[in-house]
Amino acid sequence: MAIYLSSLIGSASLGVYSLATDRFFIAPTSVPLKKAERLSEWLKVELIHTSIGGSVLVGALACANSNGILLPSFIRGEELEALQRCFEGNIAIMETKKTAYGNLVLANDHGAIADPRLKTAEVEKISETLCVEVARGEIAGLPYVGSLAVATNKGVLTHPLLKDSERQLLEEMLKVPVDVGTINCGVPYVGTGLIGNRYTAIAGLLTTGPEIFIIGNTLDVVKEDEKVESLQSNR
Repeated sequence: MAIYLSSLIGSASLGVYSLATDRFFIAPTSVPLKKAERLSEWLKVELIHTSIGGSVLVGALACANSNGILLPSFIRGEELEALQRCFEGNIAIMETKKTAYGNLVLANDHGAIADPRLKTAEVEKISETLCVEVARGEIAGLPYVGSLAVATNKGVLTHPLLKDSERQLLEEMLKVPVDVGTINCGVPYVGTGLIGNRYTAIAGLLTTGPEIFIIGNTLDVVKEDEKVESLQSNR
């Protein structure tokens, strides 16, 4: 288990551009294959190298756990085929005007929290695809739960202004410990700059030592040899 630092597309906001679960890691094709493979090796999962709807914003547009993947309606045929080749679970195309399901849903293999503005039919489809119970909720009084937190099967790190009632719902639904923190030197939208699974956490290059300490404790990943490895080259 380890914590690593990296960037993608020249940005420390790697959670916007990529997505990790206990079964796979999705990185856009604009990320060089060698670098994408290195990150998937860190995460100890299979790489799926594809854009979403021609966009590099994979982490913002898609949401997934080990059971399923939620995709926006404008996913392209060749992108869907790339996902299907590597993943045998449920893949749902959400036929709505909403597109940023990575921002709208926070999920692990135990449960999910969804933007409270999502319709009942959408919540039901999310539940069916991810094979978990879904509850509507907010984090820090805001609806974009996927960008406000990172959830793995071992812990949840959220925006520092998390309310007690929100914490209770997260713990009840996701069934793991919850704590608060920031990434990239004070950014509270932790989902934008952090990805992880039960094996590894990868944070943006600007993430500080104290932030790394909280990430490690919350997601239950430990630094190898008391050092954080970083991958800065090849954008």
